[in-house]
Amino acid sequence: MNTIFQTHYEKDFDQKKIFAQRTFDAPLELVWRAWTEKEILDQWWAPKPWQTKTKSIDFKTGGHWLYAMVGPNNEEHWSKEDYVEVIPMQSFHGKDVFCDADGNAIPDMPQNDWKVNFSAVENQTLIKVELTFPTVEQMEMLIKMGFEGGFAMAHTNLDEVLKTLN
Repeated sequence: MNTIFQTHYEKDFDQKKIFAQRTFDAPLELVWRAWTEKEILDQWWAPKPWQTKTKSIDFKTGGHWLYAMVGPNNEEHWSKEDYVEVIPMQSFHGKDVFCDADGNAIPDMPQNDWKVNFSAVENQTLIKVELTFPTVEQMEMLIKMGFEGGFAMAHTNLDEVLKTLN
């Protein structure tokens, strides 16, 4: 299939939410693995030329993912996702913070809740992401940090990785 897939965004400042939606040309099981397994996540999560380095991941309800985005000059920006709920092959909900290498939250950096839903559509997979912020200011800060462009670039990386896994 030669369809070009793109990440679509909607912003609701009144509700302090960003919605992202993207279809991937791969079956649900493969896309789920790409979002939940360290070896695959590290190949696509960071927008190029950045790379992802997972320090630890325990993908289950009550677990967490501690990782760094590593830049071309070896600079590291750490984040931690605490998984609130994981429903295999359907969705996960987590709380995300910018942090240090030990997982301690950095004050004054954006925090948000992630809800990610996975749906099979024939042999493709639709991902719907809802980010909710405690304040509009934190939402605006993440947008100014380049969230939309970076997330879309990561999805392009994921397209490439999925082709190698098929």
